[in-house]
Amino acid sequence: MRRIFSLAVCAAALLFGVSDAFTQSGSVEKAVGGYSFEEAAKEAAGTKDFHSADGHLTFAIVTHTAGNGFFDPVYVGAKVAGNMIGANILLLGSESPTDDPAREIEILNQIVQDPTVDGIIMTTPQVGAYNDIVKAAEAKGIPVATTNSFDGTILNRSGISHTGQDASAAAIAGEALVKCLADKAIEKGTIVLPSSTAMGNVEVNNRVTAAFNAIVKGLNDAGKLANFKVDAGPENTGIDTNPNDPVNGIVTLFESRGDVVGAFAGNNVFTPALAKAVAQTGKTGKICAYGFDLGPAQQDALKSGDLTGALGQQPFLQGFWPVMQLYLQIDRGIAAANLDTRAQLVTQDDVEKVGKRFEN
Repeated sequence: MRRIFSLAVCAAALLFGVSDAFTQSGSVEKAVGGYSFEEAAKEAAGTKDFHSADGHLTFAIVTHTAGNGFFDPVYVGAKVAGNMIGANILLLGSESPTDDPAREIEILNQIVQDPTVDGIIMTTPQVGAYNDIVKAAEAKGIPVATTNSFDGTILNRSGISHTGQDASAAAIAGEALVKCLADKAIEKGTIVLPSSTAMGNVEVNNRVTAAFNAIVKGLNDAGKLANFKVDAGPENTGIDTNPNDPVNGIVTLFESRGDVVGAFAGNNVFTPALAKAVAQTGKTGKICAYGFDLGPAQQDALKSGDLTGALGQQPFLQGFWPVMQLYLQIDRGIAAANLDTRAQLVTQDDVEKVGKRFEN
């Protein structure tokens, strides 16, 4: 009897303790304005019938190169966001493995005429080429969001959200390259930054410039700049290299300089090519080679050591956030909000962690 009584007392004390904890938790049940948070959190009655009025939202995401794998996690992120809000997501893009803005624009001109589309997400690598699409979408009441590449001149820029990596993030690779040289005790030589302005991607040009500036600053801060030649071309946007034959272009560049100890490539065209050139010239592990993006080719090159490091753009976010932003604009009237996805530096030490959830 005494044991039963003790258990009862303990149970009562525990109950009172839990109850007291709840009363002291600071729980807020309704807004200061008097409305219920439960009701306020519900979707607006007319959201599913926005624009197309077919009972569900449909967003189209269109990229300038769906053929090389970079945008795969972007599409995954868009699908994840679409599943969360119950929206249909159309995954579209140029079939080319290299940048193809012309094909993207062709797709966009078709999709903006689709009466079932409630929102458009697009990459904008070719500055000044998307204003007609924005005009057509706005005339139909279709909201637009941009992702990945940035066009600062696009019509109604301040009213259109952008999700992407600011080109200044390439400085992370430049800083890492300087550290790599120090770790390898490399005291002199040439550092090259191959690229091609003919591709028309201003963002890539800016990346090369950011990496170049970071390399120069890092070497200067270390008191070693005079020992190195850092070459990013006459405008610091890259040494002009044929994008249609980038491997041979970079091999030729290595051979012509003779003392290359470091290199940086700013996109998915030149980074795999840089890795192949490093392997072909027998420089694996001997130079500091950094690039961009974390597709299959880059991951393989990091594992083999042909690349020292590569910067990821966290592209999952570049699909996920634009979908959520369009939804918030439609359902909540929230103004366009930008998201900088920054950069993820990956090396041979942690490449195995990349892409475990399709998020590289």
